[in-house]
Amino acid sequence: MTNNKALVLCSGGVDSTTLLARAVNEYGAENVYALSISYGQKHAREIEAARAVAAHYGVQQRFLDLGAIFADSDCSLLAHSSEAIPESSYAEQQAAGDGSPVSTYVPFRNGLFLSSAASMALSLGCSVVFYGAHHDDWAGNAYPDCSLEFVEAMNRAIVEGTGGELRLEAPFVTWSKADIVREGLALGVPYELTWSCYEGGESPCGRCATCLDRAAAFAANHVQDPALEGC
Repeated sequence: MTNNKALVLCSGGVDSTTLLARAVNEYGAENVYALSISYGQKHAREIEAARAVAAHYGVQQRFLDLGAIFADSDCSLLAHSSEAIPESSYAEQQAAGDGSPVSTYVPFRNGLFLSSAASMALSLGCSVVFYGAHHDDWAGNAYPDCSLEFVEAMNRAIVEGTGGELRLEAPFVTWSKADIVREGLALGVPYELTWSCYEGGESPCGRCATCLDRAAAFAANHVQDPALEGC
């Protein structure tokens, strides 16, 4: 057990919840903070899930609302957008496009989140910010601010900009979502508390790209998604 402190970006989804579990296991709940950020998304389900996850692990939680920064974006994830959320996989969206990010890419969102997290982490006396980016999100340039190159560049900026007091770690950046679920199952992660769907209904839509990815990840591990039990 280390006496260092860690801040985990916690969206309430599979990836960040698994990462939070790892951080608690390594640092102890008393040394871990969860940061959950609103960005003007269409629903509050993921923030509600993040609250439930943080409470489960007994970590302190902080919140930010950065929605005003995306007021001029027409990204389909945002509440004010006129664009529909695609009902197809990321691979299908990429194949039908011109190589640009998918329509659910919020402009440089993760760069903004990580910069904000770094400032907060320093104030809280943390030595590391944990970020749950994984390979499936950046394959094919779907989300360029999830890529290995992006993570490495942001880590250099954070280390340089904090005089070496803080670093960024994204241990899943070369993993698939199935790999993350496998890790989480071994750690006993309460996936029934998490939310991934881009829609905000009573139950996941099962058609958006993140629902499709999540379903495939659990199927690859030969288990039912606990969040779908009773649906």
